[in-house]
Formats: sequence, structure tokens, C-alpha cells
Amino acid sequence: MAEEIETIDVDQTYASTMDSVNLINRIYDGGINGDEDLELIDRNKNHLIIMLGKEFWTVNQDLEPIRLAVDRTE
Repeated sequence: MAEEIETIDVDQTYASTMDSVNLINRIYDGGINGDEDLELIDRNKNHLIIMLGKEFWTVNQDLEPIRLAVDRTE
């Protein structure tokens, strides 16, 4: 049985990860409106923490906006 090799489209994964960054920033910039916004921020920050731990990133992806979104508190 052949082992299936997973192919990762790093650019697409980066774009998807940046969607979470942009969502976090939009919520903070627009003002937090209750627990739902806080939960959405928390879920997306947890996703970003997982993504920062991935080893497939290259020098072509700027991870700083991701780190900033994880650390953002207002």
C-alpha cells in the first residue's frame, strides 16, 4: 500500500490564515460587541497559534501580522 503524501499549498494556507488575522483586527477596530465577538476572537487566536507552529512556512510569508493579531488585546 502506497503512503499518501500530503501536499500543502503554502500560499493558500497563508491567505486563509490572514483571513483570521483580518477578522480579529476588524472586530477590535470596530469595537467588541459582547461575548460572541470575544469567543470569535479567542477561536481565531487559537487557530493562529496552531498555524504559527507549522513548519512549512518559508521566507515568502510574513508571519509578523499573525503574531501581532495573537498578541492584540484592543
